[in-house]
Amino acid sequence: MRTALLILVCLAGGLLLAAAASQPATTRPTAARWALAIHGGAGVIAKGMEPAKVKEYTDGLERALAAGQAMLAKGGAALDAVEQVVRLLEDDPHFNAGKGAVYTHDGGHNLDAAIMDGRTLACGAVAGLTTVRNPISLARLVMEKTPHVFLAGEGAEQFAAAMQVERVAPTWFDTPERYRQWQQALEKERANQPSAAKEKGTVGAVALDLEGNLAAATSSGGMTNKRWGRIGDVPVIGAGTYASNRTCAVSCTGTGEEFIRHTVARDIAALIEYRGQPLQEAAEEVVQRKLRKGDGGIIAVAADGAIALVFNTEGMFRGAADSGGRFEVHIWE
Repeated sequence: MRTALLILVCLAGGLLLAAAASQPATTRPTAARWALAIHGGAGVIAKGMEPAKVKEYTDGLERALAAGQAMLAKGGAALDAVEQVVRLLEDDPHFNAGKGAVYTHDGGHNLDAAIMDGRTLACGAVAGLTTVRNPISLARLVMEKTPHVFLAGEGAEQFAAAMQVERVAPTWFDTPERYRQWQQALEKERANQPSAAKEKGTVGAVALDLEGNLAAATSSGGMTNKRWGRIGDVPVIGAGTYASNRTCAVSCTGTGEEFIRHTVARDIAALIEYRGQPLQEAAEEVVQRKLRKGDGGIIAVAADGAIALVFNTEGMFRGAADSGGRFEVHIWE
């Protein structure tokens, strides 16, 4: 009897070992990843710029990039990181958003912004602001505090008052450099010369956090000498701003009308979703082959942490950082 029991135990143990051996080896989970990309506009950026001026731009990009890096590395949410990065760029007079916004034809400033949460596809956008210091934060409030997506003009200003966000006098956005550009545009217009409203730019940030969530945020002062309440691609979800955890987060900069016509941000995401293209390949197909040379560029982060910084202009103020130790800012190639 005892011998029979020993035989049964041995057989059972052998079966268990065989079953265990037949199972695939358990792989260690990959380390959690975060990634961040930022931009401060794309266009004709002279390579002969004075070194001191170059440093002013790169220092501004590095400050914003470092702030986002610190938040994401500590486990912060992608949505919080992109908002904070864009707020810093809005307060930097070197970039065309917030404090450095370009002038309209009438001598004022009209500010646009949008933000999107890739986890839920929730989004918020504002356009035609004149007194809100940080439009990106008001866009987030539209997303979180209203049933709407897009508020513009006087209605957006009324919402800003209701939310008690920081307001400033319209002249707070004035800067000498933007005033000079506006005057040059007016002179060209009076002389019936083309390209009277070419000075443009945007700021933006896209991020992937340690939870695997993506987010995008973009803010802009639009085009120098713009008229009639013109609105570009920045606050148009799918054109200048888009984020989905299924694919990627994208922020665009350049000739807004072209980015709207080609729904650039969503088009890049669609190539990933429906064709299975890698982020870099999808971004290059849209920016380099669908848009015209000189139209602008994009920054994007994919769900796997890949980063794309693609432009068809002379330069693009940009930066990227990730959990692998990457931290860099560039203007030209």
